[in-house]
Amino acid sequence: MAEKQRESAEIELDASDAAERKTLIWVLAINLFQVIVAGGVGVIADSTGLLGAALDNLGDAGVYAISLYAVGRTATAKVRVARLSGMLLITLGLGLLVEVLRRFFAGAEPIGFAMIAAALANAALNVVCLRLLRSHRDRGVHLKASWIFTTNDMLANGGIVVSGVAVMYLASPLPDLIIGLVVGVIVLKGGWEILGEARVSERENIMSSRD
Repeated sequence: MAEKQRESAEIELDASDAAERKTLIWVLAINLFQVIVAGGVGVIADSTGLLGAALDNLGDAGVYAISLYAVGRTATAKVRVARLSGMLLITLGLGLLVEVLRRFFAGAEPIGFAMIAAALANAALNVVCLRLLRSHRDRGVHLKASWIFTTNDMLANGGIVVSGVAVMYLASPLPDLIIGLVVGVIVLKGGWEILGEARVSERENIMSSRD
């Protein structure tokens, strides 16, 4: 009887791991597509905000690839993955802030309409990612990190839409530079949140092992 229960639990775990891998593969593919679209339009539209979104999506894609490694592994491995994800996000956020400063002094001429269209398309894809991740976000700190990444993307894209309207209305690059700065701060905040989640999970793992 005990053996049958154990086999049943293993089958259920394998099925859950398979579903988790499938979800991560989908969101990884979506984020790589977003990198191409947001990055390409960002270069054409000379938009710091869109380049920041592309950089953020690239970081997300890296995290999803790392999270694929963590599927089915120990809680300790998942904590390591989350910690690496947080450090990656903080690095990308700092890089974006440097780019904002460079463009502020070098000058830029963003195209508002292109910013709005690309940000709305990006936001729609983020909704798809959130729906895919929703049922998995409590299965480990690595997936909770993925959820934080995607919700941050939604906030960033909303800001890019607003800044695109402001660029068109004011005929000034300042709204784009401001949203680039805001996106950088959001990315840094997400990185710190993930590191915090990793610390909490690590403490819980230590307490569980002592029990």
